[in-house]
Amino acid sequence: MSDLMADEKKKNQKLGKIIAVQGPVIDVLFESGDAVPPINHVMETFTIDGGRIVMEVAEHLPGNIARSISLVSTNNLQRFALARPLGAAVEVPVGNATFGRILNVLGEPYDKKPPVESDRRLPIRQPKQGIYLNPDSVENQFEVLETGIKIIDLLFPMLKGSKSGVLGGAGMGKSVLTLELIHNIVTKHQGACIFTGVGERIREGNEFYYEVKHANLLEKVVMIFGQMNEPPGARFGVVNTGITIAEDIQRQNKDVLFFVDNVFRFVQAGAEISTLLGRIPSETGYQPTLAMEVAEFQERIRSIPGRGSITAVEAVYVPADDLTDPSVVAIFSFLDNVMVLSRERIQLGLYPAIDPLLSSSGNLDSLIVGQRHFDISQEVIRIFNKYEELRRIVAVVGVDELSRADRTLFDRARKLQFFFTQPFFVAESYSGMKGEYVTLKQSLDGCERILDGRFDRIPEDKFYMKGSLDNI
Repeated sequence: MSDLMADEKKKNQKLGKIIAVQGPVIDVLFESGDAVPPINHVMETFTIDGGRIVMEVAEHLPGNIARSISLVSTNNLQRFALARPLGAAVEVPVGNATFGRILNVLGEPYDKKPPVESDRRLPIRQPKQGIYLNPDSVENQFEVLETGIKIIDLLFPMLKGSKSGVLGGAGMGKSVLTLELIHNIVTKHQGACIFTGVGERIREGNEFYYEVKHANLLEKVVMIFGQMNEPPGARFGVVNTGITIAEDIQRQNKDVLFFVDNVFRFVQAGAEISTLLGRIPSETGYQPTLAMEVAEFQERIRSIPGRGSITAVEAVYVPADDLTDPSVVAIFSFLDNVMVLSRERIQLGLYPAIDPLLSSSGNLDSLIVGQRHFDISQEVIRIFNKYEELRRIVAVVGVDELSRADRTLFDRARKLQFFFTQPFFVAESYSGMKGEYVTLKQSLDGCERILDGRFDRIPEDKFYMKGSLDNI
């Protein structure tokens, strides 16, 4: 600590003094008002055992006090320890040196390797004004991004520059579906991938790293983690670190795949910070700044004319499977595709467990996907709607009491349900089945042949966990 004071005297900077520590909230007292660092600037201090603590200024209190949120654990931090303003917001390294690395919110390595050697660093928080776009300058060209997953390519097509959300409660396969999308898209399209783990389990991050390594994709992937055991400041800020690195790649006129698992944990961390700062929560218990915080993050995910695109896939935990939860509503209002996972479909063994009737897509338009794709998708949705009505009748009177036309439709709907199941590459160790990539053409041909009745004589169980219909 004496070395820190000596350095500051040489630089003629004014140090602050820590007067209170309440969990991750640290109050720093300065001698004069002009020495108090601005909001979102960072300060550093050291614990009694020499550990470095970085904190971000969140509020200015009367009496020249800067209330800050620590981005690391505050264990062993002493009262009256000295804190030094660093004169800037959090900055992280960007560039090719970040590929294949696991970083935290500060851009420091998690992978027990040397620090990232990059000559460029960027602040993770952008000015509020951002980059304004002239709508007339945006080209109305839509490029469909094939994922190799039948139900997504057919009913929820992803476009370059779009945002897709995977919504579901606990244990419903959000992470597995996200990993499969990463595997298929990065392998097929050779794009750069930024994976941001927000408040998830350490085990999942470890599994993801070795899955990417096994697939020889490390040189195309940057991993940023703010894990479940870290302070809320780290879990809240890590999404900004991820999108900052993605924006830098985009500026190089490259297409970026940006994956977030899990956006709800970002909202949850913001609620924790809001409570720690003493703000009055909303009626539902969330922070009063919920909509603003989600918007500031989501509006940075966009394509810029003449440059690359950022295509986002966001896993969203749904508390108690309640799709009307304020945090979920705030998030999916920014999404082009909303894919809702169904617990009922999981109980039936239908993986991926996307419910086609609860989900929706803003990209499913004949001008975007073509007339044939649009017509087939609408017919599939119509049959699934009718199937839901018939299913309730069958549960009471049995399938034999249906008319011949209804029975045919009922059987085709069940075959479509089974056809939309698919073995995943990233789940081979769980399922024992080899993963399959199904092209959009194979998906369309398969649905068309089922709808036309060409497979009416084949039992429905033959369609379960198959790739294309060529395997039947």
